[in-house]
Amino acid sequence: MNIKNMQLSSVEARRYSRSQQPVRNVRIDHNSTVTLFTPQGKQEAQVEFEYTASYGPLGLIKLAGEFIYESSDAREVAERWSESKNMPNEVASRIHTAIMHFCLPEAVMISRDLRLPPPIPMPQVQFDQPQEGGKGTGGWSPEVA
Repeated sequence: MNIKNMQLSSVEARRYSRSQQPVRNVRIDHNSTVTLFTPQGKQEAQVEFEYTASYGPLGLIKLAGEFIYESSDAREVAERWSESKNMPNEVASRIHTAIMHFCLPEAVMISRDLRLPPPIPMPQVQFDQPQEGGKGTGGWSPEVA
C-alpha cells in the first residue's frame, strides 16, 4: 500500500479576531476527511481530501488536496467507499495519517502568518530548581516535557 503524488489544491485560512487581543486557552480541533475515492486502474485510486484545523472563535485553516492510493485492492476499496463511504480500518488509518503528516507542517506555517497558535502542542522547557548542598545541576539542565 503506497500513497504518492500528494498535493494541495486549495488553501483557506482566516483569523476572526484581531491579532492584538491576547490568546488564552484556545482549543484546536483537527479533522481530516476523504471527499472522493475513485478507481484509476486495477491497482490505483485517486483520493481527494480536506484537512481542517479549527480554532473555535479565533480562526480556521482548511486545506484540500489529492493523492494516488496504490495497492492490489485499490479498486475494491474505492468501490466500497463509493457505495458506503467506508473503507477498511487499516486503509483508513494509513490514509488519514498521511493526510495529517502532509497538512500539519503547512498549517503550522499558515498559522504563523495569521498569528494563530501553531496547531501542534509546543514543548514546554522547564529548568530544575537549585538543590541544597551542591547536589544536582544547579538549575541549568533543561527538561522538555
